Amino acid sequence: MSSASNLYNDKSNKTLTIGFLLQSNFTMIALCSAIEPLRMANQLAGKKLYAWTLISQDGHAVLASDGLSVNVDCRIDKHRLYDAVVVCGGIAIKDTITKATLSWLNYLSRNKVTLGGICTGSYLLAKAGLLDGIKCTIHWELLASWQEEFPNIKSTNQLFTIENKRWCSSGGIAPMDLMLCLIGKAHGKALQIAICEMFNHEHFRDESEMQRIPLQHVLGANQSKLQEIVHLMEANIEEILSLDELASYVVLSRRQLERLFQRYLHCSPHRYYLQIRLTRARQLIKQTNLSIIEVAICCGFVSTPHFSKCYRNTFRIPPRDERVNRGLTLPSEAASEESTFGSILCTS
Repeated sequence: MSSASNLYNDKSNKTLTIGFLLQSNFTMIALCSAIEPLRMANQLAGKKLYAWTLISQDGHAVLASDGLSVNVDCRIDKHRLYDAVVVCGGIAIKDTITKATLSWLNYLSRNKVTLGGICTGSYLLAKAGLLDGIKCTIHWELLASWQEEFPNIKSTNQLFTIENKRWCSSGGIAPMDLMLCLIGKAHGKALQIAICEMFNHEHFRDESEMQRIPLQHVLGANQSKLQEIVHLMEANIEEILSLDELASYVVLSRRQLERLFQRYLHCSPHRYYLQIRLTRARQLIKQTNLSIIEVAICCGFVSTPHFSKCYRNTFRIPPRDERVNRGLTLPSEAASEESTFGSILCTS
């Protein structure tokens, strides 16, 4: 495997050492999603690009949320030389906080160690006062309450964030995307893509991707009509419904519909519907070989210029560039993207 590193744009020969601080009831999938890309980076590069250590407060094994007990390498007062330390959270993260842990995190910060949190681990960094003024994220289940508790944090619903020596990610497999992004920045996109191929991870999600928060969590159980309207929008993307049609399905007036969206989702129904369609379009561009024109049609747009303008305004990148960044450009797209659909009977 030693010659494999020649395939990649190896920007650094230094081994990056990452400590993973396991909190009680941490989620195993988030920990594995963070470590496995590092292991595969070493394997594919044929050298030790990354090293990792498992840490607990007292040096004893930690019980994960799935009931498995995980042995660790050391306790927090063993001040090894870490380049980064990532807090691995999970269920009832607030119950795992101790003064000793918060003090240690502040010690690391003073010594310029990069700090991160995965799943709910960002909560400890926030509690230690280490995220003030920084854009960061946390698992969506805690997002609303932590926005209230920590108003000085620039909270975001992104899958992961990288800013000012802070790495934060949601749970599940989001830490894999975080690590893939970091690996790509340090060692080039070729290694990043090779890791994705080894893990059958077809769609690498970048920093602009958002967590999908279950609508019931956002609205509460009492807004069944609003939830039904959103479900109708999601089910009618190619042939979109008018606001009057949506309102009639749930026996509301158009004005009542607009008030519901403004009150609970803080935008107009038209804007929310457009966002659903553009999100679907982005998935199709990144995950399929459909042409830009075909994607636009599938998502209810009357012309590619209008689709491209809406896409660029929302994601700050034209759809064709998104396709190029993915590494796929269909021959006919460059010439045909600016064409219109003529008689296609759909509205945007």
